[in-house]
Amino acid sequence: MSKIGIMGGTFDPIHIAHLMLAEWAADAAGLEQVWLIPTGQSYMKADRSILPGNERLHMVRLAIDGNDRLKCLDLEIKRGGYTYSYETVEELHELYPEHQFYFIEGADCLFTMENWKCPERLLAGCTILAAVRGDVSIQKLEEKRTELLARYGGEIQLMPFLQISISSTEIRRRLSCGESVRYMVPDKVLQYIQHMGLYHE
Repeated sequence: MSKIGIMGGTFDPIHIAHLMLAEWAADAAGLEQVWLIPTGQSYMKADRSILPGNERLHMVRLAIDGNDRLKCLDLEIKRGGYTYSYETVEELHELYPEHQFYFIEGADCLFTMENWKCPERLLAGCTILAAVRGDVSIQKLEEKRTELLARYGGEIQLMPFLQISISSTEIRRRLSCGESVRYMVPDKVLQYIQHMGLYHE
């Protein structure tokens, strides 16, 4: 079975830390590809407006252009309504039964996973690949990992990653103030943002 990583997120906008995480995860778990899947409407971010799905989808495609290791899927954008990770994983199994899926996330998400919609179904459908960025101790992460596995089963792997303080929130703030985000996002993404006048007050 082919090992495929999946990375969800609003990608509003996608930035270099997203791309670095995809590359590091591919190396750490021996993944054939990593599929980036922009959310339609995240129920976790229902309190703020995000760019339309087609805009965010286009920026992801621009960001990964020329990298055969990365792929962009539009299934959550097409689905409509709130987006739940377990539904995406189950849909991917229906579409690609020959693949084994690895769900890539920051290790801090382990501490909120119990609040996700149907975490037991997510863990039943994929291996969680949690990126350790140094902001939480390994001991606490291992304890939480053990707790989640005892409660839900499945498989959770920890992988090392850099602590990079780049966020879409900070990029949007800088753009709204007319400040530079050069080198924070890929050049093609920056050119598109500037051309379309995105994120400016």
